[in-house]
Order: sequence, then structure tokens, then C-alpha cells
Amino acid sequence: MELIALRTFQAVVEEGGILAASRKLNTVQSNVTGRIRRLEDELGAELFFRKGRGLELAPSGRVLLDYARRMLQLERQTANAVRQVGESVGELRIGSMETFAALHLPNALKAVRASHPRVEVRVYTDTTSTLTEKVLDHKLDCAFVAGPVIHPDLHFEELVVEELVQVHAAGTDPVLLPLIMFREGCAYRTRAIAWQRKQGHAISDAMEFGTLDGILGCIAVGLGWTLMPRRVVEQSPHAADLVIETVPPDIALVPTGMISLREGPSMPALRTLSEGVAAAARPLLAA
Repeated sequence: MELIALRTFQAVVEEGGILAASRKLNTVQSNVTGRIRRLEDELGAELFFRKGRGLELAPSGRVLLDYARRMLQLERQTANAVRQVGESVGELRIGSMETFAALHLPNALKAVRASHPRVEVRVYTDTTSTLTEKVLDHKLDCAFVAGPVIHPDLHFEELVVEELVQVHAAGTDPVLLPLIMFREGCAYRTRAIAWQRKQGHAISDAMEFGTLDGILGCIAVGLGWTLMPRRVVEQSPHAADLVIETVPPDIALVPTGMISLREGPSMPALRTLSEGVAAAARPLLAA
């Protein structure tokens, strides 16, 4: 199997069709169709069911997709590792919770840039759940998530223990306010709901926002409450309008660190990144 065929197959799946895949790969539709047909002939299996103009992944296609992602990830990591031996070039795809990115990543990324100036760094923010899936799907090289993370295919390196605090506006009662949080899959949201139950409060649907500033801005004007890392709240431009209250350690203390796949060659830039995060966290822990 040629890597270009696997890359084409993955693009058809992820983009949802031949036309979209051809645009992503900057080639004509006939090339995409031809590569898929040759791949099916080589494997002796149908990878897609044709439904009108659309495609649906066949059972054989689902099996191939998992292996294709792993092989393409290994190919990319291998190329990066070989290049980094002498020239420190390549690409590093990093995932992070938005709160972690705001608090811990800047200095760590600066360290990567200084030690590996030719490495192209891409950062994506999302929930712990989604980031974990993307690392397992070989779409990210690493991710900074709320732990602990226990998975046979993942290595979890704890770097810092975040303290979550309850946050609301002065003059408001959190009991009477809705929870404002990131979308489903956020580890802090899960703990906030657990804290609601522990207090015996009624569980209501959370208001969802996509940005940290949006959440704290709405809370500052009295629209709701949340659980958020103490340092993030204290450094927020809305800090003067927010009230911080401690919660029990089983809710508050969140081991947080970097996940990466156990398999595959090591990437020097990953080690620089984790060391940079740990170095940036030490002054915070000592404060």
C-alpha cells in the first residue's frame, strides 16, 4: 500500500466525499477515485458503500481507517525524528484545554521555539475528552488535559495540580444561578456538576461558551457561576468583579499533564515542551 493512497483514503473519510477530498489534496477528482479503486483492488475489499453521489464507510473501511491513521502518524513522526537529529525541523501538533493554554503554554512554546527554531508548532484548544480522542486518532502529537488519564495506548505525564475554585459575581448566590461552562467533554464541567450534587442543589442545564473570556465575562455580570483554576481567575481582566470560593479537595485538585501515544519514535520537541511547562509551573506552585 502506498502512503499517498492511504492519505487519500483518510481525506475522503474526513472530508466526507471525493470532491471535498480532492480540494484538500489539491488534485482532481479522478485521481482520488483512481487511488481508492486501486486500494480496494489491492486489499480485495470494498472500502465504501456508494449511495447515489454519497459514500458511506464500509466495515472493511472502518478497519483500514484505524490502521491508516497509525501508519501515516508513524510516517510523519519518523520523518520528524530523523530530521530533528541534525536540523530540528518538522511539525508539532499540540492540543490543550483553553485554561491550560492561557496559563502554562506561552513560556513552554517560547522554549520550543528557542531550542527547535525550525519546528512548526500548531496549537489546538478543546475539551479534555475531544483532545484525548484526537491523540488516539493520531491527529495530535500530544495534548494537555485534566487527569488522571488511564489508557493502554497513552502515556500521561503529570505536570501540575490545578486548584479549581467556585466563581460568581459579588452579591449573587451560586445556588440560584445556572452553571456556565465549556461544552460537554470538559473535565471541569464534570466536577462542577458533581459539586452541585454534593451540595444537594438541583441540576440544571449548563450554559455553554466557547471561550474562557466569554465564560468569566458573563459570570462577572451575574449571569451564572463556574469552577475554574484559581490562577486563571486571578489573572482574568474580570477578576475585580468576581468572588472566589474554595471547594473540597476531591473536587478542587485536578492532576493535569501531557498525554501522548506510547508507540512511535520520540520527538525531542515534545520533551522540550513538557520541561517548559514544568518549569513554568514551579513558580506558580511556590507562590
